[in-house]
Amino acid sequence: MCAIRELVRGAFAEAIHSSGTEWAIVDSLRAAGALTISLVATEGADILGHVAVSPVIVHGAEGWFGLGPVAVRPQQQKQGTGAALVREALKQLRRSGAAGCVVLGEPAFYGQFGFSHDPDMTYADVPPAYFQVMDFGAQRPTGPVEYHPAFQA
Repeated sequence: MCAIRELVRGAFAEAIHSSGTEWAIVDSLRAAGALTISLVATEGADILGHVAVSPVIVHGAEGWFGLGPVAVRPQQQKQGTGAALVREALKQLRRSGAAGCVVLGEPAFYGQFGFSHDPDMTYADVPPAYFQVMDFGAQRPTGPVEYHPAFQA
């Protein structure tokens, strides 16, 4: 898992929105057994990207997940690798019977997959437009969303 750690660390090293802890989040999710989905994009033996999906808590609802961190090698970014990882993760969530998914990220990027802001679902003190939701046909819950404690890394 060292290769994934280094990939995630490098992918967020220059990102202005980064907390610098994304690699620790993925490590902590893995250690806690809370990675519902962990996918890599490869080219030969090289890992180009990684996406993590973990359960979230939404009051009164089951089957909700958080997408992220999504990491792609800097030189591979904006070439479709991250989008392919997101599409596959969402496809796997739908197949598993998940109720829905939340993401904290760039609205323009995640909007292309069907995520949108819902003022009735909130997360911490982030700009509301950057916290987005997608349901998979289930009734959408309301209230605050709690990520796994690993996100406090």
